Amino acid sequence: MASPQRPTIIGNIPKLPAKWALIIVPFILSCLMSGIISMINMLRTLGWTEGFIALWFHNWMISWAIAFPIVVTLLPFVRRFTGLLVDMSGPQPPK
Repeated sequence: MASPQRPTIIGNIPKLPAKWALIIVPFILSCLMSGIISMINMLRTLGWTEGFIALWFHNWMISWAIAFPIVVTLLPFVRRFTGLLVDMSGPQPPK
């Protein structure tokens, strides 16, 4: 009897196990947030100038390198604080 095939992302690349969600969620969230915020700040400061995308991308990568470890570090505290403010005993919203 053949073992069940793991779900894949693209082609034959298998999806990560569920335990990786604890790292992947802050990874994606920090990416999106640092990218959006750095772009807004640069547009407000410089306006749309020649070479804007390259400069923004460089600054975004620096921001992301700082944002990701901060999000990973603070996420447990944020979850705990959220538990103080939100009644989590009832039905949970669909994921």
